[in-house]
Amino acid sequence: MDCAAEESEIRRAVEGIPGLTGLRFQLGERSLRIDGQPQAALSAVEAIRKSGFEVQAWPDTPASAESVDAGPHDHAAGVSSGLPRLLAALALATAAEGLSFLVPDAPWSKWVGLAVAAAAIALAGFGTFRKGLTALLHGRLNINALMSVAVAGAFVIGQWPEAAMVMALYAIAELIEARAVDRARNAISGLLALSPDTADLRQADGTWKSVPVGEVSIGATVRVRPGERVAMDGVVTEGSTSIDQAPVTGESLPVDKGPGDAVYAGTINQTGTIECRVTAAASQSTLARIIHAVEQAQGSRAPTQRFVDRFAAIYTPAVFVLALAVAIAGPWLFGWTALAAVYKALVLLVIACPCALVISTPVTVVSGLAAAARRGILVKGGVHLEQARLLKAIALDKTGTITEGKPRLVEWQMVATSMPKPRAEHIAAALAAHSDHPVSRAIAAGLAPNSVEARNFAALSGRGIEADIDGERYVLGNHRLIEERGQCSAEIEAVLHRHEQAGRTVSLLATATGVLALFAVADTIKPSSAAAIGELKAMGITPVMLTGDNQATAEAIGREAGLADIRGNLLPEDKLAAIQAMQQQYGATAMTGDGINDAPALAQADIGVAMGAAGTDIAMEAADVVVMNDDLRRIAETVRLSQRTHTVLWQNIALALGIKAVFLVLALFDNASMWMAVFADMGASLLVVFNGLRLLRKSERS
Repeated sequence: MDCAAEESEIRRAVEGIPGLTGLRFQLGERSLRIDGQPQAALSAVEAIRKSGFEVQAWPDTPASAESVDAGPHDHAAGVSSGLPRLLAALALATAAEGLSFLVPDAPWSKWVGLAVAAAAIALAGFGTFRKGLTALLHGRLNINALMSVAVAGAFVIGQWPEAAMVMALYAIAELIEARAVDRARNAISGLLALSPDTADLRQADGTWKSVPVGEVSIGATVRVRPGERVAMDGVVTEGSTSIDQAPVTGESLPVDKGPGDAVYAGTINQTGTIECRVTAAASQSTLARIIHAVEQAQGSRAPTQRFVDRFAAIYTPAVFVLALAVAIAGPWLFGWTALAAVYKALVLLVIACPCALVISTPVTVVSGLAAAARRGILVKGGVHLEQARLLKAIALDKTGTITEGKPRLVEWQMVATSMPKPRAEHIAAALAAHSDHPVSRAIAAGLAPNSVEARNFAALSGRGIEADIDGERYVLGNHRLIEERGQCSAEIEAVLHRHEQAGRTVSLLATATGVLALFAVADTIKPSSAAAIGELKAMGITPVMLTGDNQATAEAIGREAGLADIRGNLLPEDKLAAIQAMQQQYGATAMTGDGINDAPALAQADIGVAMGAAGTDIAMEAADVVVMNDDLRRIAETVRLSQRTHTVLWQNIALALGIKAVFLVLALFDNASMWMAVFADMGASLLVVFNGLRLLRKSERS
């Protein structure tokens, strides 16, 4: 299965077989996975063989009826055994042309030229004739069938130098095209080289040993030294460092890592030695999952690709009929000689080859998917890549999407003047350090390390914590606790109201005599969120916040982010209903979230976007796009990439059809030869391939 045209042939051969439940084509690895009942799978394999293709079991899977894969196949092998043979064929074709031009009347030149041309065709065209004959026997008009008829026809009518040149040029162009297409196909698979084959594994006696990553189990401890790549996904247990995460998340700047932070396979440790607890097998690392997901995405056909396939299925037979009409009716209608009419028909056959048209879409889509992955955006199919440009509205979850998703101490102040501020800070830090509550952890992390000793700790369920410090009992608790202790005042209530209106959670430090200080904790907005929302607005996309948090907190965060439509207190079913209403009001709507409660809305949206680094597996599975570094600005980048991909797709279609239209006219009016038609056809193919690869080059520069 060398190209998209042959994928379409295989698809037509097996679709409709009873018992088949799915076909998953992977042009990148030249494979097909057949899902269905055993007998249906066997019938599909037989249908593929009858279509002229060889079928082999994929090497990594059993050769069973339930799972039959077409093994890898060298595209160039179907054309020739390699470049040296093709260059020899081109030299012979040039010699045949030279003999025809320089000594056309010599009695020996005709037979020598005929032999040289035949040798050139044999060297360059054996694979093409074999596949072309198979296609014709099965009633298919593909590129190989058209070229076989054209070259054989030219040879029969005495144009053997031109027939030899056409076949040599075609074979060389096919080889160049195949290698260019492979660049797009291998853009994602090249990421595999980023992940090391071995890891430094801690042994039972505490020593370190380099072992293959496949032998490292989940929960084991591995070591990564400065300058090395992280071998496996894990969590830092010892040490701190700075890590370049660009291969996985697309972040341009290194990220500081310490105990408790996640690290990804394939990323680069820059400064310090760290030890990590392995959290995923090598085959299930974040990088491996990205590669697998993009390979799967390549198998889903974009809307433009489906249109091109349908168009090509009609276009090729139509031009073949036109060529027959020219050969038969040309002498009657225009007074051409029979040989001239046949020659024009053969030129039309060469021009009619749909290769440029059919190949234009998959190369562009794969390049777009690869460009997105390099920026830390995982798009799960060409259909989503194309549809993103149509978005009119986007729903944004608050926690973990617009905000960091982690509470932080944003402000604290003294209420009483009876205690120095540093003393109150140390006491609060001592109390907070002994609680696992997220608010307490945020307070402890935001205060200076405590230098006081606390005793007799006690948790106050749902209210706070208390302990003895220097013989006095202190509490650190919420508004409810202070009210129960009768220590609230109008002044304190006013301060609490101000913080609560800003979406903050307040804890108060108090003794038996009164409140000493208060500490405000909040989930802070990401630095990039406001800019990202501004970009979406500038693109004509309406952003709406959908959150399960209370309305006051949602309003505070939403206003800071620049949102006008802010909806709080929503349950998962409320978010789902909101997405449905937005689809009716605005049109194509995206949903962005990271939690389990976002999964129904992500599935309902036209495009679901999951925040990957912090997102749950359920959210990532339900989404169509995963942003690996949780940066909302990547959504606008996805839309822009979708717009560029759509533009390139239609540029390629216009180029392929436009060039063919021009040469069809030239051929009919005696201004085009067969080798010029080959240049036009294969030139168009190369042009659309390299135009599609521009998406990759833009990604490399960015």
